[in-house]
Amino acid sequence: MITRDLLKEEIDKVQDNYLNVLYRIIKSLENPPDSEDFHTLEMSDWKNFIDATYGCMADDQIDRGEQGRYELREAIK
Repeated sequence: MITRDLLKEEIDKVQDNYLNVLYRIIKSLENPPDSEDFHTLEMSDWKNFIDATYGCMADDQIDRGEQGRYELREAIK
């Protein structure tokens, strides 16, 4: 189970240059919109959010590990 203390520990590990983005994400979760209100979200708000967060993980390379080996199975007849 994720606790507030666990979240706080992880937040302490975030690089300073990502704090603004993280803060905006946290603030957006404080009062999530009701399902009825969700559709009234202004497009400009969404665009601003995307502009602020786009590329924030560019320095973190995503590497695919080795595929591994699978057991050979008998053919299905």
